[in-house]
Amino acid sequence: MKTKSDFPSLNERKPEGQRVDGQAYRVLVVDDSMFVTKQMGQILTSEGFVVVATAGDGEEGVTKYKELFPNIDLVTMDITMPKMDGITALEKIIEFDKNAKVIMVSALGKQDLVKKSLLSGAKNYIVKPLDRKKVLERIVMTLDK
Repeated sequence: MKTKSDFPSLNERKPEGQRVDGQAYRVLVVDDSMFVTKQMGQILTSEGFVVVATAGDGEEGVTKYKELFPNIDLVTMDITMPKMDGITALEKIIEFDKNAKVIMVSALGKQDLVKKSLLSGAKNYIVKPLDRKKVLERIVMTLDK
């Protein structure tokens, strides 16, 4: 029976979700859509990231960030959510940790909200529907800053 070593990899590369030392980046996914949360989780875990927690609204996202701090490298935050919207949650996270890396996730046509979130401290943004390549690009770019 053939094993993995019988098939040399042509493009051997380090997964995007790992630091130079091999440790995985830890991500908190905040979105009220279970579909988006699951999709984001699949994109991240396929590249070696660890989704340390998920939250269904901004309020829960802020609480989980504070509980997990400092063991969190990045937050993906939906802008439009019940209870507490993503911009308010972003502001509360930045108030708690001025070095927090938060990437906003927004539907098309919400440029004004994306602009407001970038001015409020978000490091980047991702547009829905999620595109695997763009999601990873933006996340890696943000973590490298």
